[in-house]
Amino acid sequence: MKKWFLSLLCAVCLLVTQAQDAASYQTPAKDIADLLLAKTAPGVQVDGKAEWMLLSDRNSYPLVEELGQPELRIAGMRLNPNNFSPSRQNFINNFTLKNIKTDKTYNITGLPANVLAGNVSWSPSETKIAFTQTSGDRVDLYVIDIATQKATRVNKQPLNTVLGVSYTWVDDQTIIYKATTHAASQAPKRPITPKGPTVQQNLGKAAPSVTYQDLIKSPYDEQLFEFYATSQLTQIKNGVETKLGAPGIVSTISLSPDRKYMMLRTIRKPFSYLVTANGFPSTVTINDLTGKVIKVLAELPSSEGTPSGYDNTQNAPRSFDWRDDEAATITWAMPLDSGLIRKQVEYHDAVYALSAPFTGEAKELFKTKMRYGGTTWGNATLAMVTEISRTKQMVRVSRFNSTAHTLETMYERNQTDAYNSPGSPVLARNQFGRPVIQTVDNGTKILMNNTTGSSPKGDLPFLAKFDLNTKQNEIIWRCQEGYFETVNDVLDADKLILLTRRESQKDAPNYYIKNLVTKIADRAITNFGNPYPQLEGVTKEKIKYKRADGVDLTGDLYLPKGYNKDKDGPLPVFIWAYPREFNSAADAAQVRGSQYRFTTISWGSPIYFVTQGFAVLDNAEMPIVSAGPDKKPNDNFVAQLKMNAEAAINQLAGMGVGDRNRVAVGGHSYGAFMTANLLAHTNLFKAGIARSGAYNRTLTPFGFQNEDRTYWQAPQLYYEMSPFSYADKIKTPILLIHGDSDDNTGTYPINSERLFAAIKGHGGTVRFVFLPYEAHGYRGKENILHTLWEQQTWLEKYVKNAK
Repeated sequence: MKKWFLSLLCAVCLLVTQAQDAASYQTPAKDIADLLLAKTAPGVQVDGKAEWMLLSDRNSYPLVEELGQPELRIAGMRLNPNNFSPSRQNFINNFTLKNIKTDKTYNITGLPANVLAGNVSWSPSETKIAFTQTSGDRVDLYVIDIATQKATRVNKQPLNTVLGVSYTWVDDQTIIYKATTHAASQAPKRPITPKGPTVQQNLGKAAPSVTYQDLIKSPYDEQLFEFYATSQLTQIKNGVETKLGAPGIVSTISLSPDRKYMMLRTIRKPFSYLVTANGFPSTVTINDLTGKVIKVLAELPSSEGTPSGYDNTQNAPRSFDWRDDEAATITWAMPLDSGLIRKQVEYHDAVYALSAPFTGEAKELFKTKMRYGGTTWGNATLAMVTEISRTKQMVRVSRFNSTAHTLETMYERNQTDAYNSPGSPVLARNQFGRPVIQTVDNGTKILMNNTTGSSPKGDLPFLAKFDLNTKQNEIIWRCQEGYFETVNDVLDADKLILLTRRESQKDAPNYYIKNLVTKIADRAITNFGNPYPQLEGVTKEKIKYKRADGVDLTGDLYLPKGYNKDKDGPLPVFIWAYPREFNSAADAAQVRGSQYRFTTISWGSPIYFVTQGFAVLDNAEMPIVSAGPDKKPNDNFVAQLKMNAEAAINQLAGMGVGDRNRVAVGGHSYGAFMTANLLAHTNLFKAGIARSGAYNRTLTPFGFQNEDRTYWQAPQLYYEMSPFSYADKIKTPILLIHGDSDDNTGTYPINSERLFAAIKGHGGTVRFVFLPYEAHGYRGKENILHTLWEQQTWLEKYVKNAK
């Protein structure tokens, strides 16, 4: 009996060890690791005259040790408590300048020894460039003088970048920035014994809330937020610093076009335990440049009481902004339906304006029949007003003539109808240095830049002239087939001189000066090479196929170097996708993406595995389409997922390149949700990979993605769309990966923890990898390499070498 017991104990210990499997970091195949760590081309910024180019280099992924530095999580933010800045940033690690006319490159002197730069901003005349520099205990402000190619630190007090944008140019000699008010060592200390319990209550008022993460949870958190978010506005002018007004929790700073006033949004108490800092009560004021309050525009309440529903809004002023074509006129919107979009009214929003000296009454500019989405200003007779309906997936753009007080529709389309998107207006700097709509042909037309250019042939970006009288969009230039080329800037609207970025399957992206009038040969101003030699010879094709109900689908098919289907036969397949909702089957069937783009690889790409002998179908379309005007796309979510997947597999098998008996499916976030659902409801796959997903929709009860019904309105829908509800059916091997610090709304790590436990409890094959310090997107070098190893190992074992 004793011997039997010892044997049983050993077996149990072995099972427990296998269940935990606390492995050390692993690395994937060399080709995969080299692709991840390849040195990519620098970022490019060009001034408005195309005279100078700023090149920004970034290093490889940070070490996990860097991610593990001290961090505070309060008010929906993640902060470094030692330097008053966000704790998770992607820094620039070096700058160089290039003179475009002479083609000469200059190293910049005076840069910090260890450049950790961000928030790059050119001065009004584009003769200087400012950036923030983050170190272990402070954030500083540097300015690069383009003429001398020298960088100089200009601030005395450390910057406070906790709440986002921390400085703004006034003129070439003057900057206003947010300074810290205390040393980090003076932060409030957590009391060993709290004064009492944390208490929240609601007294009969509806306050639906999104499932935000990292919220304030205690009075101590409130103290920390106030300490770290408080700043002192400070002006630097010719090396002299001047404090502007009193310290406060200044969220945003926005200068008037004539640079005589600034609009401030200042957060005030009480701080919310249900929403992030962006939803805290706040005061919107207009101040002069000494900090004196000229006008209190609004006392905004907490956003806690915002009614649920995607087109609903607070019954309060919103969208405060300066009118770019006037010296100092502030505009804002106000709901006319109490914030409830389903309320039967002719107009849902009104937009108002108030001009300097801000002593009179605000005047109404116009009303909108859908929810107001913003204005792009041009001049007294031309502004473009956007109205949106997220529920109906509609967008309308109208011309506002402030002289005649008219609002005239220019175009209206479904947001998912990419083929009929006319593009966005080209902007030019006006007398205030503000970007406004560029008119051409004696003011009768505007230039429209469509950097996507969706078409039945794939994405072919274009530049067009939109006739303000006929409402017709005439394409004057379109990307040549075989390439993907976008207009980055219109350098001269009359001579049609453009700055473009061009790439092809074989050519890495580079920048060019293009003249549409003279049609002289394009002039290359960069010469970036291919950072991915491992992918040379890999073929890419945009494939088209239909699902069972006739909806057209597409995907990007990658096949290994040297592959010959007649000789090598069908390959194991890895399908990667992300579902999208559509109200229109025609829109769902549109071709998206371009097969002519140069293949670039991010940390989360599935393309790595083409180097390991897989056929990879990336961006496999997974549309979820409404069945009719009174139906919602998600009413038959699972059935449509199955149709999409079956169509993709049938197409690859029919082409002879994919083995239908060796197919894996994967996705990140909502794609992970898709993956778990496909494994729960079909037997199409040998394995699945689900990264950072949400698997129990009851944890997001007030809506998710484009689903605006609440759990209490549609409990059966929430149950049926949750793969957690069918965990007992998931028998196909599934690899779950999640960052232990996921910060995305809705994808709490508990999703993966609970799904793992549920599948394990029902005898399924499942592995759960919990990555330390990682948020919704992964950053740590060791973590990403290990994630790629986990995926490679899973695909090799359960797909490529499956029996």
